[in-house]
Amino acid sequence: MSDTPEFSRPFDIRGITAEPVKLEANEQERAALAERFGLISIGQLAAVLSLEAEGEQIAAKGTLTADFVQSCAVSGDDLPMQIADDITLRFVPAATLEASEEDEEIELEEDELDEIGYEGTSFDLGEAVAQSLALAIDPYATGPEADDARRRHGMVEEGEADGPLADMLRGLKRD
Repeated sequence: MSDTPEFSRPFDIRGITAEPVKLEANEQERAALAERFGLISIGQLAAVLSLEAEGEQIAAKGTLTADFVQSCAVSGDDLPMQIADDITLRFVPAATLEASEEDEEIELEEDELDEIGYEGTSFDLGEAVAQSLALAIDPYATGPEADDARRRHGMVEEGEADGPLADMLRGLKRD
């Protein structure tokens, strides 16, 4: 088994320019990522990122787009999904990341989120995009047949999903 990520795009910090970096996963990479993330398939995964160096810290800002199929968390039916998210990442030298005790609870400030350590003069933009996709996937997504599946499998008592409150909740879910 290789330690190389499925969607590896090493980027050397000395190659940063004003031009955005465009990444797109090929068919083999998408299939491997789908297996890793427990998806049925990934039809498209791409990102466009602008990189900006501030000393040894590199800010990456842009968009992540993906089309994938996952299983409905209730019925198991195929559920086509699309993501178009803004992402912001910061790559920092691994030595600057503070090591914390395993059982120690820490509070993260907003500007400390999404920091990814790197060693030497390069970091993996592709793996960062793949991890951003993993975070964007709703592991409990349900499809249009979820309520019927719940009833068929006895997960909802007869009449439990009926009434004025249930009608209001269904109305909210449609919006």
